[in-house]
Amino acid sequence: MTIENGIKLGAIGVDHGHILGMLGNMVANGCSITHWWSERDWALTEKFQETYPDLVRVPDRNAILDDPDVDMVLIAAVPEDRAALAIEAMKAGKDVMVDKPGCTTLAQLAEIQKTVAQTGRIWTVNFSERFQVPCVAKAEELVAQGAIGNVIQTIGMGPHKQNLQTRPDWFFERPRYGGILTDIGSHQIDQFLFFTGSTEAKIKHALVANKSLPQHPGFQDFGEVLLEGNKGHGYVRVDWFTPKGLPMWGDGRLTILGDAGYIELRKYIDLANGNRGDQLLLANQDGAEVIDCREVPLSYFPRICADIQNRTETAVSQAHTFRVMDLTIRAQMLAEGDAP
Repeated sequence: MTIENGIKLGAIGVDHGHILGMLGNMVANGCSITHWWSERDWALTEKFQETYPDLVRVPDRNAILDDPDVDMVLIAAVPEDRAALAIEAMKAGKDVMVDKPGCTTLAQLAEIQKTVAQTGRIWTVNFSERFQVPCVAKAEELVAQGAIGNVIQTIGMGPHKQNLQTRPDWFFERPRYGGILTDIGSHQIDQFLFFTGSTEAKIKHALVANKSLPQHPGFQDFGEVLLEGNKGHGYVRVDWFTPKGLPMWGDGRLTILGDAGYIELRKYIDLANGNRGDQLLLANQDGAEVIDCREVPLSYFPRICADIQNRTETAVSQAHTFRVMDLTIRAQMLAEGDAP
């Protein structure tokens, strides 16, 4: 039975399904919520209401921002709008958890950094492909134990299904979603920085393309990035080419290469293992094995709850989150021929 921790949440912006995982995990860790707001109505809004029928939808988000009992605001609005909403919330005295990408331009990021410095509030981006995946939590544990030695490189792959019939208009508009690297590429760059331990990185190559939807010129269905960090290297490939026949939205994988072994994470589905997800493949000097990680607990959500209460940075450092978004936006700009 979950014991309430005294943290009260508010939800602002129900434009991406990640809001369900964000809120569900925070509530599972003892947080409470009574009100939410979203600017637009569509299929996800209905699903949110069905999932949380007891919550009250307010017509004005200020009803949440002005509530002195609300400690943290969860934001999953259209990507272009997330920065402004987060800044507004922090200036209202709220900590913020925002869906990825946390922002879409360097100007937005600079304003967020300024606001965090001025207010002392937490601005955390829910990189769900790390924070909500049990096999990644197990990999974190193994790498920390030295199971594969020093990490040399990560290879992150983030394939997705297009599911065009369910997509809102902003999904196809480049300024609104931020570009494929800024959006889903941010997951992979987060993992590269985390597992290599890099605090500095150079973007050696970045590319984006639209291979399948010429009728939507702002859409990007393929992207790749090559990174050189001060403690390791990284390759990222993201795409929207997952076939309809795969019984999962994407066969997301992460390979972590060490100087004494390697780990491969089959996060969401493993076609060679009964279509189960959260399978970790480990090979090192002691042998090779497959570890079923489906029951491994997640650490991000209980840690962020503790950080809200103790004003600490145990879940993820603020500097790391800033660095991830800076690199992803710069990679996007480089890929589009607009390097800063």
